[in-house]
Amino acid sequence: MSAVPGPIRDLRGYGAHAPKAPWPDGKRIAVNFCINYEEGAERSVLNGDDGSEDRIADVFVARRMGERDLNMEQSYGFGARVGYWRLLHAFTDRGLQATINLVGLAGELVPHPLAAMLEAGFDIQCHGWRWIDYHTLSEDEERAHIQKSIDQVVQLTGAPPLGYYAGLPSLNTRRLCAEMGFLYDSDAYDDERPYWSTEFSRPILVLPYSLDTNDSRFSRGEGYETGDQFVTYIKDSFDLLRAEGGTMLTVGLHARLLGRPGRIGALHQILGYIQGHEDAWICRRSEIAEAWARAYPCK
Repeated sequence: MSAVPGPIRDLRGYGAHAPKAPWPDGKRIAVNFCINYEEGAERSVLNGDDGSEDRIADVFVARRMGERDLNMEQSYGFGARVGYWRLLHAFTDRGLQATINLVGLAGELVPHPLAAMLEAGFDIQCHGWRWIDYHTLSEDEERAHIQKSIDQVVQLTGAPPLGYYAGLPSLNTRRLCAEMGFLYDSDAYDDERPYWSTEFSRPILVLPYSLDTNDSRFSRGEGYETGDQFVTYIKDSFDLLRAEGGTMLTVGLHARLLGRPGRIGALHQILGYIQGHEDAWICRRSEIAEAWARAYPCK
C-alpha cells in the first residue's frame, strides 16, 4: 500500500506523561485570543472567485455562483468597518494583547485596524493570503500564497512571521510551512499542549487551535445563540484547564460575529474573569511557541 501524503496521524500523543508547562512565573494556564482578520479576502467574484461566500457569518445562504451576494458582503463589511475596533478596544482597555490571524489580502484591503493592532503590540499568525480552501490549490500555488504572506509580515513588522494557520489546509500545508521556515503551525485540533512534528525535512512545532472555544459557533445555527452562552463555555473550559494545569487555551474571535453590540460584552466578561486569576497567562501566540520551544527543544 502506497503512502498517503500529508501529516502523520498520532493518536497516542503525550498520554500519561504530559510535560510540565513552561509558562512564566509558574502560571498554570496560557490563554491566547486569536482575532481572525479575514474581511475582504473571502470568496467573491470581486476577488476572481466563481461565486460568493457562504461561511462564518450571521447570513445563512447558499453560494451564488457567478454572482455577488450583497448581504454576505455587508456582513463581512461590518467586521471591517466596526467589529475590529470593538475587539481592539476590549484588549487595549485592559492593557492586553492578542494575536492577529492575518489573511494577507484582508490586511491590504483593511489596513487601518491592522495598523492599530500592531501598534498595540499584537503579534501576527499568517492565515493564508485568501480566506479560501487551500485543498483546491496546487502545491506551487499554495507555496506562492504562503510566500506572499511572509513578505507582507516582513514589510509590516520588520521580521518574518513565526506561525501559520490556514484554517482550511491542504495535505501539503504543514510540510510547506516547515520547509519555509515557520517555527509553528496551528492547523491542529487534536491536543491542548504544543508538540513537535518531525515527519518532514525540518521539525515544526504544532500549537493546537480550537473550534469549540471559538465564536464561529455563533454562525453555525447549532452553537451559541447569546453572549452568555459563549461566556459560560469559555469559563468552563478555562476553569477545567486551569485546575489540571499545564495546558493552553485558544479562543478564536471574528470581528463580524463577536463585534456585534449584543455579543461584544461577552468578550469583556471573559477577559475580566481570566484576569481575576493571577496564575493565568494571557499572551500572544508567538510567546507560547517560543516558551515551549525553549523548554522542550526538538530532539
